[in-house]
Amino acid sequence: MSATRVEKAEQNRKKLLASARKAFAEKGYAEASMDELTAEAGLTRGALYHSFGDKRGLLAAVVDQIDSEMAAKAKIRASSAQNDWDAMLLEAKAYIEMALEPEVQQIVLRDGPAVLGDPSRWPSQSSCLAETLRTVESLIAKGILRPVDPEAASRLLSGAAFNAAMWVAAKENPQASLSQAIEAFKALAEGLLLDRQS
Repeated sequence: MSATRVEKAEQNRKKLLASARKAFAEKGYAEASMDELTAEAGLTRGALYHSFGDKRGLLAAVVDQIDSEMAAKAKIRASSAQNDWDAMLLEAKAYIEMALEPEVQQIVLRDGPAVLGDPSRWPSQSSCLAETLRTVESLIAKGILRPVDPEAASRLLSGAAFNAAMWVAAKENPQASLSQAIEAFKALAEGLLLDRQS
């Protein structure tokens, strides 16, 4: 494929992602029309099939894009922490807080699990898990966390943050549930501390 064709394919991919992101956020996956979102992008269904395979593949790409953005924002928020433990808590808190954003609620926390299945198998979540694992291994090595299996602890922490966000998004009044979700996550995470007084 020539450089021009590769560039054109990438431009089409970006247009479809932007159009699908808007349609999925406004209407939800089930109600979003492939004809409408391709027309919005100025493309055909053929371009969608070529780039993403089908509507489900398009949703997977949109979820990956948004979830990766969420992780990056959470990491930035956590960069002000004084140590790895506080950074991990701040990152989880920031991730859970993003459950208040309508786009995140609809696409990542409702449609994503319903259509794509187990979030722990999503590429974006696998990346988050790998980072959490590195942090947990470091905290165990420093004697801050109990000497538990690092992968098990990391999966539980990542799953708890994601499920807390899903719970907040599913509530009638998400804002009212946010502090409860964050408080419960923190209490669960603190159970891993070697010295609970820390």
